Amino acid sequence: MGSKISRAARAAAMAAAIGLAAACGGGGGQPAGAPASGDPAKPVTLTFWSWVPDIQKAVDQFNSSHPGVKVNLETITPGPDGGYAKMLAAVKAGNAPDVAQVGYDSLPSFLVNGALQDVTEYAQDDAAKFVGWQWQTGVFGGKVYAIPQASGPMGFYYRKDLFDKWGIAAPKTWDDFAAAAATIRKKDKDAYISTFAANQAPWLISLAQQAGQQWFSTEGDSWKVTIDNPDTRRMAAFWQKLLDDKVLKTEADLSNAWYKDLQTGGIVGWIGGSWGDAIIRGNAPKTSGKWAVAPIPQWPGAATFTSASWAGGSSSAILKGTKNPAAATEFAVWLNSDPQSVNTLLSAGYGWPSVKDTSKVTNLQKDDTVFPFYGGQNIWDVFKQSDAAVALDWRWPPVSDALYATLTDNAKAAVQGQGTLTDAFAKTQQAMVDQLKAKGLSVVTGG
Repeated sequence: MGSKISRAARAAAMAAAIGLAAACGGGGGQPAGAPASGDPAKPVTLTFWSWVPDIQKAVDQFNSSHPGVKVNLETITPGPDGGYAKMLAAVKAGNAPDVAQVGYDSLPSFLVNGALQDVTEYAQDDAAKFVGWQWQTGVFGGKVYAIPQASGPMGFYYRKDLFDKWGIAAPKTWDDFAAAAATIRKKDKDAYISTFAANQAPWLISLAQQAGQQWFSTEGDSWKVTIDNPDTRRMAAFWQKLLDDKVLKTEADLSNAWYKDLQTGGIVGWIGGSWGDAIIRGNAPKTSGKWAVAPIPQWPGAATFTSASWAGGSSSAILKGTKNPAAATEFAVWLNSDPQSVNTLLSAGYGWPSVKDTSKVTNLQKDDTVFPFYGGQNIWDVFKQSDAAVALDWRWPPVSDALYATLTDNAKAAVQGQGTLTDAFAKTQQAMVDQLKAKGLSVVTGG
């Protein structure tokens, strides 16, 4: 694609920005429990690309209960690490999978690139099954292109045994978090409350989302970019002070060094998404029973509890070129709403379910694997509250890959002493203005 995009693509991008996702009326959706399209003697074959661990179990469950459709799973690398490039190349070559895991943050980019299939006639009646803000991530201009899978609402994982030993309560505010960070350094010279993960743009963005003002919106026919805003500057200054005070580690999270620190107590906390529970359990098994989860700390003056979601979450997107859009949609809806499937995916650490009614998702009430690791705590109560407190007006631009790369580079430079974190966000704003203009879009700025 060149530097310009078509009028239709521009309109789609605008729809992505302002979230024109009102639920559609009318019929067309398949009734609940309807048999899958296809003849059991000659089933429809679908290809599904995903990186969720153990998702094959859910695929097998679908195949067993839907003899008219056979889904073949292909495991790929996570989207930002190469999976998305492979998907877009496959769409262009005409051999894309029918369904693919695509992050909420990347759906606008896929739409602008013409990689999504409109499945409104098959899915519109399923909107009521899903959490409103998650469903809307796959709806642009009133048309459905993706079925929500799960979000990553934020919480604070912490070593409760060590916090209790040091006389520290789980921080309720960011001021509490800063005080706890300083106390931990005094109590144990080898321990830190957390790492500042400059390698994780989605993490940095979630901190900004929780701080308040959104980054992208529209004014008329223009994008409005407000990354460099007072709420984000306040958040950046807070973390800059913790770095200056040397009460944070600066190693990359989800790295070998970080996993070792989880195991040894070198890092005793993590602001992470709901799916992070499986990360900690899988990489620090000998610390079982010592962890707990608390709500994400709050900013002073907040009228209500406010949270955010790590990169939004993931969807099951129906890709352009599928020969079986009805069956592909049925599979995507079943995968992300059937209680048996959701239970399977929850245990695999896929995130907070997108399905609205979780009463039949028994692992949310009783999980003999997850709860004992966290000292018997039902950690899902924390993430349920968090998911309900995600800002509904947060929008993703059709340049999320550039946003991630630019913010990561700027944040790493700040950590290395080349400017401050406040500078990093200001530089990122200018880069995003340039990126959107390069796509032929009108841009205004604000703060």
